[in-house]
Amino acid sequence: MRTISLLPAATEMVALLGASDHLVGVTHECDYPDVVASRARVTRSALPDTHDPSVIDAAVRAQHASGLALFTLDEARMRALHPDLLLTQALCDVCAVRESDVRAIAARLSPEPAVVTLGGTTLEGVYADIRAVAHALDLDDEADELLAGLQGRVRHVHEVLKAAQAPRPRVALVEWTSPVYAAGHWGPEQIRRAGGIDVVGVAGAHSVPVAMDALVAADPEIVLFAPCGYSLRAARAEAERCLQHADWQWLAGRAVWALDANGLTSRPGPRIVDGIEAMASIFAPTLFPPVSAAHAERVA
Repeated sequence: MRTISLLPAATEMVALLGASDHLVGVTHECDYPDVVASRARVTRSALPDTHDPSVIDAAVRAQHASGLALFTLDEARMRALHPDLLLTQALCDVCAVRESDVRAIAARLSPEPAVVTLGGTTLEGVYADIRAVAHALDLDDEADELLAGLQGRVRHVHEVLKAAQAPRPRVALVEWTSPVYAAGHWGPEQIRRAGGIDVVGVAGAHSVPVAMDALVAADPEIVLFAPCGYSLRAARAEAERCLQHADWQWLAGRAVWALDANGLTSRPGPRIVDGIEAMASIFAPTLFPPVSAAHAERVA
């Protein structure tokens, strides 16, 4: 089935279901696994090419105020790819193409492709999205196998923590720094399943701005910097910048880590389980193998 994925998480789902050969088009952000590098790119971003969080935030606000989309679709290229299936999302217009734009283009294509919309905000919701993608591709058995593996890994973390009666550290997962956002959606659940206590985020809810005073008052022992869409290198640079800023001096004496947000926390796909495992290694280093250097780095 000729498939265009308009969400990096969906691209990862298709690939991990063993169906990369179905992918004929992906977004400009799709970078995992390596096989997708050869696929046609059908989206563009209207945002500036920078990792300055305040500049990006200002650009997002300006686009919204003007009623303009943050991402555009290359309709001509999509038409040339003759898709049977479009994978999109209805979770966040800042993170991916708007569902309404996708459905409008689908209606203009002939024959009109099927559209599968993903919207998981919890781990179970992501599992359900994997099943939905697999069903559209007639890969239900493959979904059973993939999900069994993911669920088994999460269960293993739980059993190790339970057997050791491991103490739960207080954790803050910072999803943006200017303004400060605490991660919502699946982020707090990742922390809980990894053995921590999220002191600011609300599981399943949208990420929300947090006043610095409230973040300080929450008194996290561990602060994870994972700005949405940032690589590990970019997340570390942002964490280091914050540590030099007067507003963040309260971090002194606390454990500060940078995470590969793209791989572990930003995308609602199979790799959020990688995120749980990475966090478990950070929270309980005596119980789990050292966190991969490709996933996280201690900053302070």
